[in-house]
Amino acid sequence: MPVEFLTKEQETRYGKYNANPYSEQLSKYFWFDDQDKVLIFRHRGNHSYLSYAIQLGTVRFLGTFVKNIDEVPQVVINYICKQLNIDIKEVSTSINNRSLWIHSQEIRKAYGYSDFSDQPMNFRLTRWLYTRSWLTSERSSILFDLATAKCVEEKILLPGVTVMARLIAKIKDRTNKRLFTKLSNLPDKNQLNIIENLIEFDTKRKKTPLDILRTPPRNVTAGGILKATSRLEELRLLESQKWNLSGIPFGKIETLARYASMARAQTISQMNYDRKIATLVAFTILFTKNAQDDVIDIMEQLFTKLFNKSIRKEQKARIRTIKDLDSAARKLKDACALLLDESLSNEDIRETIFSSISKEDLKGALNTVDKLTKNPKQSVASKELFSNYSTIRRFLPKLFMILEFKSTSSGESALNSWNFLASIESKKGKNKYANAPLDRITTSWKNLVVKSSNDKINPCAYTFWVVEKVLEALKNRDIFIECSYRYGDPRAQLLQGDEWKAIKPNILRTLNLPLIPEEKINSLSKELDSLYKEVANRWPDNPNARIETFDGHDRLIVTPLDRLPESESLKWLRKSVQLSIPHIDLPELVLEVNSWTNFTEAFTHISEGNSKLNDLHISICALLISRACNIGLKPVVQPGMQALEYDRLTWINQNHFRSETIKKANDILVEFNSKLDLAQKWGGGEVASADGLRFVTPPKSINSRHNSKYFGVGRGVTYYNFVSDQFTGFNAIVIPGTIRDSLYLLQGILEHDTVLNIKEVMTDTAGYSDIIFGLFGLLGYQFSPRIADIGNTKFWRIDSSADYGILNNISKNKIRIDLIIRYWEDILKVVGSLKTGKVNPSQLIPTFKRGNKITMLGRAFGEVGRIYKTQHLLSYIDIEDYQRKILTQLNRGESRHNVARSVFYGKKGQLYQSYREGQEDQLDALGFIVNAIIVWNTRYMQASIEKLRAAGAIIKDNEIQRLSALGYDHINIMGKYSFEISEVIDGGKLRPLVDLESQNDLIN
Repeated sequence: MPVEFLTKEQETRYGKYNANPYSEQLSKYFWFDDQDKVLIFRHRGNHSYLSYAIQLGTVRFLGTFVKNIDEVPQVVINYICKQLNIDIKEVSTSINNRSLWIHSQEIRKAYGYSDFSDQPMNFRLTRWLYTRSWLTSERSSILFDLATAKCVEEKILLPGVTVMARLIAKIKDRTNKRLFTKLSNLPDKNQLNIIENLIEFDTKRKKTPLDILRTPPRNVTAGGILKATSRLEELRLLESQKWNLSGIPFGKIETLARYASMARAQTISQMNYDRKIATLVAFTILFTKNAQDDVIDIMEQLFTKLFNKSIRKEQKARIRTIKDLDSAARKLKDACALLLDESLSNEDIRETIFSSISKEDLKGALNTVDKLTKNPKQSVASKELFSNYSTIRRFLPKLFMILEFKSTSSGESALNSWNFLASIESKKGKNKYANAPLDRITTSWKNLVVKSSNDKINPCAYTFWVVEKVLEALKNRDIFIECSYRYGDPRAQLLQGDEWKAIKPNILRTLNLPLIPEEKINSLSKELDSLYKEVANRWPDNPNARIETFDGHDRLIVTPLDRLPESESLKWLRKSVQLSIPHIDLPELVLEVNSWTNFTEAFTHISEGNSKLNDLHISICALLISRACNIGLKPVVQPGMQALEYDRLTWINQNHFRSETIKKANDILVEFNSKLDLAQKWGGGEVASADGLRFVTPPKSINSRHNSKYFGVGRGVTYYNFVSDQFTGFNAIVIPGTIRDSLYLLQGILEHDTVLNIKEVMTDTAGYSDIIFGLFGLLGYQFSPRIADIGNTKFWRIDSSADYGILNNISKNKIRIDLIIRYWEDILKVVGSLKTGKVNPSQLIPTFKRGNKITMLGRAFGEVGRIYKTQHLLSYIDIEDYQRKILTQLNRGESRHNVARSVFYGKKGQLYQSYREGQEDQLDALGFIVNAIIVWNTRYMQASIEKLRAAGAIIKDNEIQRLSALGYDHINIMGKYSFEISEVIDGGKLRPLVDLESQNDLIN
């Protein structure tokens, strides 16, 4: 394990003051209690007091002592002098290095500090680090920071930076060797032969088996399923599901497998034996699961495609024959009119009808109507659907053989039917469908499945009915597969038994939830009742809401808010700031932001070591721009410039660019931006919005879907991104097609790792449901969606007898608190599991439905959600500032999309990535570059405002809050890309702002 894993920043800041401590840090580490002061004042003179106090505070803060007073920031000295009533002018120059050393030795004895090499402290630290290194996949640089913090906590004096780095490297090396040994011992001799052949070049296929197996399928066709099943069968030859993985942290396996998925086969072949085998074993374990999920992905998409296509074909066929149907219907109408004519006798009726319409014409009309119309009870486009039977028979036998579904009690009937089809696959004869299970078959399907003449089963109809049942159950996870990432049973991942009992008190305390449900209900009831009455009392003074009567029913009408007027001073401020911002090329902007933040250090090598490449930051910035602008490598390649050579960029792209490294770099930008004064005026980082950005994906991909509204005749994905009130994007999820956004909303909030403390979330109407309201509320978030048709939205109450005045008629719906009470324990388990990350929200939420019906637990969450929703609705119609805050935040998200569209200009703004990982990496790079633009804009806008104020301008904070960091007219996004900036700018200094005196005509 190389020891050169430390970043320059880590080496520089280790055991030293690198900036002025915050006020919180001063009060935590440099405030002295009475016992401290006894030891401080035991010495002679103010200079000794200060020397001792400095060393005491420093060792608590840094974990080591200073050797020279010049190393201590003045803010620390001032804080200590003020606390100890010392005149700083008398002592600041009278502290010598010897007294600092003497006092450090005294503090070591008095406070029990030990040297790094002292036992048993060194052994305990090493054991703690080893355990952490083994159980997690944390990089060496993170372990280094954790070890430093642990030393400070345990009063172990920090050693030299190289000593600590060597210890971390040694521990990492030991845990890696242990991992490689354990994994390489899993396969037997036959399996080892297969594994070693994975990296042997296949002359027929012109690739190694590893290259073939790690490439996901792309085609949603019968042939695509067969290829996917073949890939799964090839991986299952190793029988990795039988290997005993107990004692091996799965995160380690995932990290190693991810490396195998990206590294060249030649690189893996050159590793030492244990590491090579371990890497390929990890790949096999992980990709067997992935391959299984890919098969189900294609199966689900293909069957859904066939069902939808059949409906469309039937509709088109009906449209094509509408003229024939009209003609036949009119003939029958004329005949029926004569039949109903009371003036005609029964004896003459037939003769009269046939004299008007010939018998043959009437028969023809009857046949036409019979042929072109459907039984209203028949909802299946059977003719068109059943024509695909031969297609699905190509791959169904394979699916029966390789997919081992499990089910809940609700999915049992669907699973029994599926298993029945699998069991008769090898049977022959006319009666093999005799015992086919028909549980829960609808009348519509029964008319197709069971032949009325002899009660025999139609194999084609029965197969499609079973497929439809399985798809529905799979969607709600009533049918699932064990050992699956995307199709497992999320209910099995919930906190249970002793684990739940142990963590339950902490969950209740963290989320401020009571053990007894009535306590929460009473609290919510009081809040809701009070809010109803407050809104009713203020109703006469509310100009934006009114209640009108339609067809005997009261209906709420909310007038849309007018746009806020802009004062002349705001217009002047916006124009002045805009004109003062220097113009810049996008590559320079990204490099400059890196000079402030060092975000490129987050792009670590996939093998965990740091690459000692010159100008690595330039290569990374070039790759980020090539991805974000959707232009490929060619425009950023510069032959003759080592950092921008094609081969080097390709190598860095393979080894440094991963979803995790982009996210870590993005977290750095979000944190940097959050500390800027201007960003804090826009918001405290506690409010967020979520919205989707749609991208057409021309290449074939199983991770894209059809939606004619957004993608035309093609397919696409949704980049569901989360934006803070400081304009930065802090998380994003790539969603196939346009699957309901609300499924992913909670996931994006719970899984972000930035410094932002999100408390309130805004979305558009499509992002909400009662269940989502309930989950957000119980997890401690304020959910504030913009609801389009608020007049048709139900208001709910807990107290049916309460008088809410004018609001009585729109609040007649009663909350079922009995459901909340009955399922309270299960509700707590769910929110606890979500809070601790035990279960994925986007996989759990669909389990609250069975078909079109909501489960009882889902209804209980919905009842809680209706309380929170009603509180939101009441605030929305009553408080203009609340409504405006929601609209403002949503507009920020939409405006951010405009920037993203402008950046992603290449290839007509279409996403040419076939695989989910590639889509995620490229769109995350886009989000990152947009964030870089926001950080750059915010810092220069802040400098511009400071300059205007220094020149005597009076600028109000409420007008600053209406500025936006999303301007990009001053940024040259297209054109030739140059990755050079001056040394002054690279050193962290800002560019000179544009002189506004030359812009007076434009401002005025």
